[in-house]
Amino acid sequence: MTAAVEHRILPVPEGLDGERVDAAMARLFGLSRTRAADLIAQGHVELDGKAVGKSERVVPGAILDVTIPVQADPLAVVPEVVEGIKIIHDDDAIVVIDKPVGVAVHPSPGWSGPTVVGHLAGAGFRISTSGASERQGIVQRLDVGTSGVMVICKSEHAYSVLKNAFRHRTVDKVYHALVQGHPDPLEGTIDAPIGRHPRADYKFAVMADGRHSVTHYETLEAHRFASLLEIHLETGRTHQIRVHMAALKHPCVGDLTYGADPTLAKRVGLQRQWLHAVRLGFEHPDTGEYVEYESPYPDDLAHALEAVRDAH
Repeated sequence: MTAAVEHRILPVPEGLDGERVDAAMARLFGLSRTRAADLIAQGHVELDGKAVGKSERVVPGAILDVTIPVQADPLAVVPEVVEGIKIIHDDDAIVVIDKPVGVAVHPSPGWSGPTVVGHLAGAGFRISTSGASERQGIVQRLDVGTSGVMVICKSEHAYSVLKNAFRHRTVDKVYHALVQGHPDPLEGTIDAPIGRHPRADYKFAVMADGRHSVTHYETLEAHRFASLLEIHLETGRTHQIRVHMAALKHPCVGDLTYGADPTLAKRVGLQRQWLHAVRLGFEHPDTGEYVEYESPYPDDLAHALEAVRDAH
């Protein structure tokens, strides 16, 4: 499939006599100088039928011929059914899904892969809530590399009620994580503020001036190289479990971003962090009844856990 392009041909006006090509393009077409220079470098610009360099000068009457590939809106929702997303529950107010690894919750700059929002649109679900179109119905998030259960709201009433429930921390969010080593104590609470990492903007860290973040954990299984933990989130910061476990020096197995051992990850066949949203419980926004939904471990995590259990 070829990308959409915009083709523009304009004569150079008198007022741009002697300007550099990239500057002339910026003035004529409303482009940034950087974007103009990129188009020239990619061979998308001709002056009087010949390829040009960005520092060449233009003369009045010369024909500037520019092909501009149209950049897709990174926030546009592309309706596309995504293999692997399972519907756990569906009613007039909410839809509960089992999100696989490799799927973002909603479109964002820098992400061109599949999304939960795109899947629901492609599968014919009607989501009618306020908020930005690319985040309609979204009251919680799971990282691209984290799998498990999550809820999306279909009605404005459900959106309002559940957004408040998440904000006031009345939703039970339960995760399982396979972490390196053995946390000491075997169960406890991590209360440490989280902020953006000072040297790497793609990750987070425990920071004195970060946002209040609380994680409760208990050890379910202890093995030679790793421990299986049940984790209850009191707050819901980006990468919270991954950051807190790394701060304890017990990163999630496979989580190379946060200091996990690549040899162990390879040994158990993991391409991502061992972290799964296993249970989600809340009062149903329409009935007020407490409901709880669960997600089993996906194959890659189940296989890695077995490998750890079998290691002696």
